[in-house]
Amino acid sequence: MIILGPNRYGKAETRVVRVTRHGDVHHIKDLNVSTSLSGEMADVHLTGDNSAVLTTDAQKNTVFAFARKHGVGAVEDFALLLARHFVDSRPTIHRARVAIEEYAWERNAGSGHSFVRSGREVRTCVAHYDGSAAWMVCGLRDLVVLNTTNSEFWGFVKDEYTTLPETRDRILATAVEASWRHSAVSSADPDEDGAKNWDKSYESVRQALLTAFAGTYSLSLQQTLYAMGARVLADCPEICEVRLALPNRHHFLVDLAPFGLDNPDEVYLAADRPYGLIEGTVLRDDAPAAGPAWE
Repeated sequence: MIILGPNRYGKAETRVVRVTRHGDVHHIKDLNVSTSLSGEMADVHLTGDNSAVLTTDAQKNTVFAFARKHGVGAVEDFALLLARHFVDSRPTIHRARVAIEEYAWERNAGSGHSFVRSGREVRTCVAHYDGSAAWMVCGLRDLVVLNTTNSEFWGFVKDEYTTLPETRDRILATAVEASWRHSAVSSADPDEDGAKNWDKSYESVRQALLTAFAGTYSLSLQQTLYAMGARVLADCPEICEVRLALPNRHHFLVDLAPFGLDNPDEVYLAADRPYGLIEGTVLRDDAPAAGPAWE
């Protein structure tokens, strides 16, 4: 027997820039929004009956309309607003997943209307709503960090293919990709989320990641990963789980002897690939089960 399995559809990567004008002082929210819906979609797959389908074009237009009608504050609030709308407004839509990336801009030279793209990381969130409960996963990516010392790597397995030398001092660099979830699952009532300060929570998690990376004397990137996740949970009681992906941005000391020069740990080759990729999860032992927003 052949049957239809889990499915969803949506509009990926709707780029929307919302400018808020307060006199001569303007503010920018620069987002990449992806929506995905599921529900009573068997007929459209099996017979081509589109009567239950909210078009992806309508999903895109909703993003733009809501940016105008409601403004854009914390991206988590905007994602939840969209997810609730899609489910609550259409009886054939039972679940909505809204993923947002936010790109940072900084004000240029004290101007109220001129901006320069910030070198900060990309802020992310994924909201999932099923009509009775909402789940949120917050995160960031491309948070590039580097320690010029206090990192070693030795004592590893050596087989016939091992060529990497042990080191008692090295540069440790990575581009952090992190996602984290809050302990509480929201109900269907959007007013409950109004009390959440997503921006404050985000900055607290970000600072915990940076503090742990800088303050950990690292014997492996895995050890640093655990220290970063543990610091988030220690500093941010509202967070119950952190998932981290840390690509090892290798820096190799360049041999300058052929040119009659020494190299006392000053000149390095920054290699972009291949790279080691360290991934792991740090969570509280009593963390509630992960919701569908992880998917």
